[in-house]
Amino acid sequence: MSIYTFGLEPLSCHAWNKDRTQIAISPNSNVVHIYQKSGKEWNKIHELTEHSGRITGVDWAPETNRIVTCASDRNAYVWTLKDGVWKPTLVLVRINRAATCVKWSPMENKFALGSGAKLISVCYFEKENDWWLSKHIKKGICSTVLSLDWHPNNVLLAAGSADLHCRVFSAYIKDIEEKPGPTPWGSKMPFGEVLFEHKECGGWVHSVSFSPSGDTLAWVSHNSSISVADGPRGKQVTHLTTDNLPLMSVIYVTENDIVAAGHDCCPYQFSYIGPEALGFVKKLDVPKQSSKGSMSAMQHFRNLDKKATTEEDHNEMETLHQNSITQLCIVEGPKTNVEKYSSVGLDGAMVIDIKTYISCKIRYIAHNHSTLDVITHLHL
Repeated sequence: MSIYTFGLEPLSCHAWNKDRTQIAISPNSNVVHIYQKSGKEWNKIHELTEHSGRITGVDWAPETNRIVTCASDRNAYVWTLKDGVWKPTLVLVRINRAATCVKWSPMENKFALGSGAKLISVCYFEKENDWWLSKHIKKGICSTVLSLDWHPNNVLLAAGSADLHCRVFSAYIKDIEEKPGPTPWGSKMPFGEVLFEHKECGGWVHSVSFSPSGDTLAWVSHNSSISVADGPRGKQVTHLTTDNLPLMSVIYVTENDIVAAGHDCCPYQFSYIGPEALGFVKKLDVPKQSSKGSMSAMQHFRNLDKKATTEEDHNEMETLHQNSITQLCIVEGPKTNVEKYSSVGLDGAMVIDIKTYISCKIRYIAHNHSTLDVITHLHL
């Protein structure tokens, strides 16, 4: 694991360029900082300053090298690098509430933007007028859209919202793409069609993520639960309520392995094999060594006198992150076998985690619905 600090301000979101030599980070303000790696240090080389409100989402398209940002000022910009300068293009998102999240599609010919306006703006470029237009998905959404993720087919779009629902929509735009074929989530896919809707997620749906194949969809909610919907198996939903604080971000690292992190300040690994076979695997963090052994005799007696304890008084947590993790991103490897992933948090730090998760096969024992037989083996 490697940890880097970008100041004292919380890091609300981040995105990597294609070769992972640069990173775009927003320090909970209206500015996006772009850093370039030089040896073991990160040097700031650009600032994106067009927004007037707090940045809420940033995504970097690897092939076209375009950055899209959104903010609480109800605007979104697509940034293009020209002559060493990032130049913004305003997007006609047509929303009257703050934007909350943004995500490029896999083919990078459109992006989706969530907002507090109870809708999703699917934006695409119109060459004739040289601007970005948007089409709205509104069906069934009753509150703020908090998270988005694209299906690998570039058409289906998963969304989690504050109305305690997780949905899958069709974002097919016939003007820019060919008609899609059938999927386990549905065959008829006109724009805005609801192909999956799960009610009563138990809390705000903070993050959603499709598996590498797109057959399953994972999401995390504010009631400290993680859930998986299985498209090929009738869209059956499996829930797992954890004993941890709420999770804020979730990603797939293999077809069956999931990493999620949030207010517990460290990532956790979960594994899903099939319906009713969703289980916790391990905590993915390196605990810091305790400093009890180096406590002086004077500190020992001070604690004994003041608090009737011999333990040293310190507020430092044993996790690498010292505050809530806000976002996870893939750093190295395909989504089918992620080698490295990064996390940013409210402590102003970024942690790059080398593959420390383990591949799990979970066999569900049909005669006992409460039993999971977990078989694990280390990645070699």
